[in-house]
Amino acid sequence: MFRLSEITLVQFRNYLQQSFHFKERIVGICGQNGTGKTNLLDAIYYLSFSRSYFTRPDAQNVHHGSSGLRIQGHYIRGEKTMSVIAIVRETGKKELQLDGEPYKKFSDHIGKMPVVMIAPDDVELISGPGEERRKFLDTLLSQLDHSYLQQLINYQKILQQRNSLLKQAAESGHVDETLLSILNDQLCDSGNFLYHARKDFLTSLLPLAFTIYERIAGKSDSLSLAYYSPLSSNDFKELLQINRAKDLALQRTSSGIHRDDIILSMGDQLFKSEASQGQRKSLLFALKLAEWQILKEKKGFTPILLLDDVFEKLDDARMSQLLQWVCTESDGQVFITDTHPERLKQQLTGTKVPFQMITL
Repeated sequence: MFRLSEITLVQFRNYLQQSFHFKERIVGICGQNGTGKTNLLDAIYYLSFSRSYFTRPDAQNVHHGSSGLRIQGHYIRGEKTMSVIAIVRETGKKELQLDGEPYKKFSDHIGKMPVVMIAPDDVELISGPGEERRKFLDTLLSQLDHSYLQQLINYQKILQQRNSLLKQAAESGHVDETLLSILNDQLCDSGNFLYHARKDFLTSLLPLAFTIYERIAGKSDSLSLAYYSPLSSNDFKELLQINRAKDLALQRTSSGIHRDDIILSMGDQLFKSEASQGQRKSLLFALKLAEWQILKEKKGFTPILLLDDVFEKLDDARMSQLLQWVCTESDGQVFITDTHPERLKQQLTGTKVPFQMITL
């Protein structure tokens, strides 16, 4: 069992100071737009990742006119109680503590309080650029494997250094061959690790997402999901050599695992060009719920599920089926927001599971 029992927000977004106690496993949060429903879910997410789900800089998370913020959460996992505190000081310095012990590296915290969030703009995962799907994959793998997260941090750092070197070379007309060779080797070491980790992991994630899609949509829709990487058909070191002139001209690294993607197709066409709104939403939920399911299997307990404004995404029948699954067939804690209290109450009552309603 894994539960968030209480959260206190101080100067976070539209909250000056407020505490919430969560008495039931299923929590419905109601209120008009602008009352802070999404911000409450984002605060829960923040305690797991030490950052906002919406990639806002920390300064934008501070209550308007205030300096600094503080979020504290009390958790129960099995027989153990835990406290997580995230602080952004007036100076902008950030701190993260677990049971009063400050982290030296925030990355050490990732995966300890697993959470999956589904929000309105997440449809970009389906219709947006490959960067969105890489971010989805990296977030999931980082919660499962600390060495993956470290290699990802290394890769991004080396990639930045290599791109800076390429830019300097273009400006000066001279390439530091020794440094380029070192950076190439380092990039290949981290890149190859990430490629094999993604490839192996996707052999279980993609079939699961496909099965969940069929359950939500009621049919397969000739859907296919496949992993694409430049490293599938080329050795990374050779790729860097082949693209050397191109990279120098572009002043950036044009090929590597930072170009990976999950190719979503319907029949022989790209999914995003053929799919209806309903199909896109169904696939979004399928990928996110596959993430939730795999985290549960690998962690040995169910992650917290945050569903923000999902009623606008699915029709009543699909919504009932989704809630039946996440509320009834799972033991995980679920937070769900809606602007219509009666609709939310009716749907949650239909699950026949005890729930708590919070009105903002």
